[in-house]
Amino acid sequence: MISYCTNVHPAEDVGGIVAQLERYALPVRERLGADRLGVGLWLSAPVARGLAEDAGARKRFRAELDARGLSVYTLNAFPYGGFHDDVVKHAVYRPEWTNPDRVAYTIDCVNVLSDLLAEDASYGSISTLPLAWREPWTESDDRRAAEAFGEVVRAIGDRPIKLAVEPEPGCVLDTVADALGWLSGRVDPEHVGLCLDTCHLAVSFADPAETLKAIAESDVDIVKVQASAALHVERPAEAREALAAFAEPRYLHQVREFSGGVVRKADDLPEAWTDLPGDGPWRVHFHMPLHQAPAAPLSTTTDVLRTVAAGLPGEPHIEVETYTWSVLPDAGDLVGGIAAELEWAQANLVKEGASA
Repeated sequence: MISYCTNVHPAEDVGGIVAQLERYALPVRERLGADRLGVGLWLSAPVARGLAEDAGARKRFRAELDARGLSVYTLNAFPYGGFHDDVVKHAVYRPEWTNPDRVAYTIDCVNVLSDLLAEDASYGSISTLPLAWREPWTESDDRRAAEAFGEVVRAIGDRPIKLAVEPEPGCVLDTVADALGWLSGRVDPEHVGLCLDTCHLAVSFADPAETLKAIAESDVDIVKVQASAALHVERPAEAREALAAFAEPRYLHQVREFSGGVVRKADDLPEAWTDLPGDGPWRVHFHMPLHQAPAAPLSTTTDVLRTVAAGLPGEPHIEVETYTWSVLPDAGDLVGGIAAELEWAQANLVKEGASA
C-alpha cells in the first residue's frame, strides 16, 4: 500500500487532523477514484498521548478515518511537535533517543497505531529519527539509545508493530551505512529496522543498487520506504539564482557536493555557498514533488527512487513524504499536487502483482 504522509498538514490536535483529512485526504481519494486511500499519520506528542490514554478517543478517531475511506499502515514519529513552526531547523531532532520523552512518545504511537491499523495490514510501521543530530553524541549516548529501543520493543510485545529508523544527513546516523552499522547487533531485528528515505539516500550520493545489496547482506530489514526526491544541481555556479528560491527559513536543507571522489558537506543551503567549493554537483535535502521537475538548471533525483523501488525486497510500506509543499516556490493546489504524486508513485513504484 502506498500512503501519503500527513506531516504536510499543520494540525496538532485531533479536531484539526480530522478537518485536514476532510479538506485534503478525502478529495484526493475521490480524485484518484479509489475506494480506500492510505494515509501515513503524523501525530504530535500531545495528540499521541491523548489518544493513547483514551480508548474511546481512538475508537472515534478510527471511525472518522473509516468514514472517509482512509487506511492507516504507518505513522511518522520523527517530528515530536511544532513541525510547522515559523522556524523548525534543528528542533526537529529533539527530543533525542537518549531522552525519556522520545521513548514515551514512541510507545504512545505504538498504542495508537495498534487500534488504527488497517485490517488488511500484515504489520504497522513507525518511522523515527536517527538517534539525534550528530553532536553532541558519546558512547554513553549510544548505550542509552540502545536501551531506549529495547524499552519500546518490550512495550510492543507480540503486536505486529515495527520501528523504522530513518538515517538523515547531518545526524548521528547520517547514511544508510551508518544505520546498518549501528542497528546490527544492538536492536531486535524482528521489531526494529530501516526507514529508507530516498531523498536522504540521494543527498548522500550513495549508489542505490549497492545500498540495497548492503541491506540485503545485513540482518536489518527495510520496514518502510519514504518515497521522496532531492533537489539536484549539476553546476552550482550556474544555479545560484534558481537555488535562492529554496533557501527558506523553516526547515534545514542539508547540501552535499560530490567532487574528486569525495562527498563534501554543508549543514544548510545558505551555508553551502561558503562551505562548498562548487566544483561538482550538489544535492539538496529539499523534498521535491515526485511528479514534476523544476525548471533548468535544477532537477530532481527521482532516478534514485525508481532504482530503489525496482530492487526492493518484499513489500515494505511506501509513504510519499513531500512535507515541503508550504515552502515550495509556486506550490499550487495541494489536493491536485498530492493526487498527482500518488498517481506517479502508483505508475512508477509498484511492482506488477504487488498490492497498491
